[in-house]
Parts: sequence; structure tokens; C-alpha cells
Amino acid sequence: MSKKVVQNAEEAIQGLASGMVLMFGGFGLCGIPEKSIEAIAQTSLNQFTCISNNAGVDGFGLGALLRKHQIKKMISSYVGENKEFERQLLSGELEVELIPQGTLAERIRAGGAGIPAFFVPAGFGTEVAEGKEVRSFDGRMYLMEAWLKADFAFVKAWKGDTMGNLIYRATANNFNQAMAMAGKITIAEVEELVPAGSLDPNQIHTPGVFVQRIFQGNDYEKRIEFVTTRKSKG
Repeated sequence: MSKKVVQNAEEAIQGLASGMVLMFGGFGLCGIPEKSIEAIAQTSLNQFTCISNNAGVDGFGLGALLRKHQIKKMISSYVGENKEFERQLLSGELEVELIPQGTLAERIRAGGAGIPAFFVPAGFGTEVAEGKEVRSFDGRMYLMEAWLKADFAFVKAWKGDTMGNLIYRATANNFNQAMAMAGKITIAEVEELVPAGSLDPNQIHTPGVFVQRIFQGNDYEKRIEFVTTRKSKG
């Protein structure tokens, strides 16, 4: 068995400490590392800076960490589904950096690729531009954005092997693939863990070189933020 394989989320988060910068894959509640978040919520660790596209919902996903006041700062793009997030933001309990979604994705990708900064047009002339270098390219103004990296990156994959190679399923890829490259320690939880060599190399999204720990989770809820149904025509 590979040394990367751990038994569960509790074992996977060993070494996590208060005040660290953490990344969490997922888009809304799709593809979030549910079991890792649950394990962190069971600890007394806090003062985290969390980088995630969203902040979960009340009591689930990152909402579980917000409820226990374990997050000091959120670096996110979409945060509209969490009333506790809203309450903490308006009361001054939570520091928030909102980033255009494409810029957030590119900052994370840059962190994994070793690119310290790049220029984008999104946010010019808005609050997003405050304190950032601005340059003109071909007559258009661009902001300089810095890479994002993390002490721990938590990702969720459909399948993984004992060497840490990962396959994401459909839209559950989202931010997981980029974040897997941007963590000093990347922890992958998977629905199915298979022996090394079992995965088709052409289907692998994240090579195992980027993953330090991997475990198989069970009983995933896979919640949907909003369930909308159409009335029967009958």
C-alpha cells in the first residue's frame, strides 16, 4: 500500500494548525471535500484563511466551519447561499475578499504553476482594483493579480489510485483540479480508491505527484443548493 493512503479524514488532516491558509475544491456544493470539512469541524482549530469558490450553505460544507467560528477570512467568488456568512460579514466578525470568478480560478492556477502574478481586465474601475498595480495593454487597462497558494488543499475526486492519481467526474472537476496543484500538502478524498495502474492514464486529471494524502470516503450526501421542481402537467 502506498504511503499516501490514509484510513480516513481524521488521519488525513494531521498537521493542520490554527491560522493556516486552506483551499477547498467545489462549486456550490458540487465536488466539495465533504469528509475533510467534517473532520476539521470536529477540531478546535480556528483562525483559518479559506480559499473557496463559495462558502457552503448554513451548517453544511464550509458553513459548518463558519458556524463554529473557525474561519477568520474567506477568499471567494460567490457567497450568496449562507445566512451565517452574511451575518458574520455584516457584524465584522469575518474578513472577506471577493474576487471575480475567472480571476479566482486563474490566481489558483497560477499558484500551482509557479506564476507569481499576471494581468486581467476584470475589476478595473471597481473596488476590486484598490491597491493593485494597473497597466495598459493595447489600449485597455488591466489589473495585476497575485497567485494564490495554500498550506493545505482539500479536493474531492470520483476515482483515485493509491499513488494519488485522480479522475474528477463531470462538473465536479471545477476548482478541484487547479487547487490540487496549489497546496503545499494536497489531501484528496475519493469515492472509489483503486490500486495503482488501474486508471487509464489518458483519463487522469490530476497526476499523483501533486497529491500527498488520499483516502476513500463513504456516504457522501452530495447536496443540491436549490431543488427546483416543475409542476406536473397532469
